[in-house]
Amino acid sequence: KYESIVRVQSPDGVKRISVGKRETGAQFLKKIAMEFGLSNNEFSVYLNRNKTGEICAASNKPLSLFRIKHGDMLFLFLAGAPSTSTQYMQTSCVGGAVLGSAPTASAFVEDEIDQILNKQDGKIYRNRDAQLCRHGPKGKCVHCVPLEPFDEDYLNHLDPPVKHLSFHAYIRKLTGGADKGKFVALENISCKIKSGCEGHPPWPDGICTKCQPSAITLNRQKYRHVDNIMFENHTIADRFLNFWRQTGNQRIGFLYGRYTEHKDIPLGIRAEVAAIYEPPQIGTANSLELLEDPKAPIVHEIAEKLGLRKVGWIFTDLISEDTRKGTVKYIRNKDAHILSAEECITAGDFQNKHHNNCRLSPDGHFGSKFVTVLATGGPDNQVHFEGYQVSNQCMALVRDECLLPCRDAPELGYVKESTSEQYVPDVFYKITTTFPKDPVYTFVSSPHPFAVVNREVMGETQDFHSLSTYLSQNQSEFFLDIISDFHLLVFLVTNDVMPLRESMSLILDAVKTRNEEVAQTWKRSEQWATIEQLCGKDSKCVCVAQTDLKMHYFACIIFSFPAAQTLTSLSLYLSLSLQVQCLPSRTASQISVQWEDPCQLPLLLTCGIVNIAPT
Repeated sequence: KYESIVRVQSPDGVKRISVGKRETGAQFLKKIAMEFGLSNNEFSVYLNRNKTGEICAASNKPLSLFRIKHGDMLFLFLAGAPSTSTQYMQTSCVGGAVLGSAPTASAFVEDEIDQILNKQDGKIYRNRDAQLCRHGPKGKCVHCVPLEPFDEDYLNHLDPPVKHLSFHAYIRKLTGGADKGKFVALENISCKIKSGCEGHPPWPDGICTKCQPSAITLNRQKYRHVDNIMFENHTIADRFLNFWRQTGNQRIGFLYGRYTEHKDIPLGIRAEVAAIYEPPQIGTANSLELLEDPKAPIVHEIAEKLGLRKVGWIFTDLISEDTRKGTVKYIRNKDAHILSAEECITAGDFQNKHHNNCRLSPDGHFGSKFVTVLATGGPDNQVHFEGYQVSNQCMALVRDECLLPCRDAPELGYVKESTSEQYVPDVFYKITTTFPKDPVYTFVSSPHPFAVVNREVMGETQDFHSLSTYLSQNQSEFFLDIISDFHLLVFLVTNDVMPLRESMSLILDAVKTRNEEVAQTWKRSEQWATIEQLCGKDSKCVCVAQTDLKMHYFACIIFSFPAAQTLTSLSLYLSLSLQVQCLPSRTASQISVQWEDPCQLPLLLTCGIVNIAPT
């Protein structure tokens, strides 16, 4: 029978291991290897942080001879890892907070906004009160002394009142006091049975208090990881809503932007949205289904080079009320529901996939900054944008597959009952969504923007014909203004004819830094010259008559290509995408295209390469 639990601290965090009264050192090390997913020769375990008192694998001595007691901390070092006195942080339990170990600094990197806020004192400075203060201009009293960022009385008297602390204000509250939070750590909630408990048969035949997950008491989260969501300008949201306006179908998209300081709340964080990417999906008037997106890694890479990241997701739930007035129905309110259970579970899944790196967590992450934005009708029957996040408790229930939506009541969800496969132990807050008084444009707003990807259902396609139209409608002397369109940049990298993935770094850097000179340098490159040729600027077509018997159509397309490689790409595109035959030509600048079906002629026209008419 097991009588104690010890903690084993590693660079990846702390794990609790059950220890039997007669367990040997070798048995104990095997259990540690299984828990951490390591082989026996990859690590060593010591009684002390300075690598003294090693527990040897060859030792058959019972652990009781090592004087290991219940609750003791052991230290795991990986083979070849440097030993420093600061590699681990000793832990304890203070004030009811769950405390663990801090991972090494190299195990994770906190977000830039977190590093900025960590350096601020966060105090709320007040001016001298003319009526209550009895001291000079350089003095301080209880009426004007700076307040802590977690002062509830101050936050409740703001307009509007702040119901939730910012995450960094919550950390300051935990780390206050004489020890300055030296031993504080934030531990993620787990709803799973702890592995390695061998004092009884495995679940469902046995369970004990040592391996059983703690019961979860649902309560309002006192803090939030993001305090405000702001779209840089109205154009971003309008382009997203245009899909619903034209088709009547709902739409989903991912928000790309950055996290900045929200100065209206002490130590607050704001998610600024610069672009919305719409992944492949199937949308109807009352449902949405996300499809697999092969372009997702490329879009992530482009956003990263532009200084952007995925900060959240957005979806619509709009029902038209009066098309003449442009009003929508107000369907989400206190009498119905704000978010459905299925939407909350989806939000929890997205948040679990986008962790918030945190130096005070044994796992290196705690919670998430990933936000949810809903476009729906408001009390005035106009389109409103509402921002949400689900709590850390909801994230844990979703991650461990404990939470399910109700079929007949969208506003209700329920916790699964325990089964023989899974034991289940016996949630939202609203974020302000705004638009700035002075709009900011990471990407230039154009009256004729480039087509949005994955909108073929409404006749909006991304091809060289749409690119040619876009370039003809945007004749600016500043090339940077023309190229600063997120959807255009994605198309230039992902198109099948002339993908520019290897040569986009320069122009992405120009868009990121708003440098016209760098943009002009890229414009003079061979790659952009080829793109212009594909748009048909300097091309001409020679058409040859069709044969009467086989109904074969063919045309000779003449381009001034700077490289023969482009002809190969174009031939491959025509052969695979349009299923036409590309024939060899006499010169390096000609392609002969032959096709049998006259119905394929519009397809050639739509690909935006040439204007062909059989004679």
